[in-house]
Amino acid sequence: QYQLVESGGGLVQPGGSLRVSCAASGFTLDDYAIGWFRQAPGKEREGVSCISSGGSTYYADSVKGRFTISRDNAKNTVYLQMTSLKPEDTAVYYCGADVLPNCRLWQADYWGQGTQVTVSS
Repeated sequence: QYQLVESGGGLVQPGGSLRVSCAASGFTLDDYAIGWFRQAPGKEREGVSCISSGGSTYYADSVKGRFTISRDNAKNTVYLQMTSLKPEDTAVYYCGADVLPNCRLWQADYWGQGTQVTVSS
């Protein structure tokens, strides 16, 4: 059974940093492409970042230079380090696993439940 569990969301001030985590069970994360997505109130879900099975990384233009995706194979966990956060980064952040090893921007076949990130003073 594929399961993804996000954690690490919270309230942060503009300009601050936060790291969200995506822990997998039932499968090995590094066999698949793993993406981070977000959905703000009243908006459609959008792709934020993706890491392929081979370690290639991709970012949406809106987060390039500010967000970094990484994977810890020993912990079977993917992280999204977010810096220089802006109020417009406020959203529920989801991780998604693609059954294919390469990033198909922006698709996923299995989803976590999401974690709320709020950027506000």
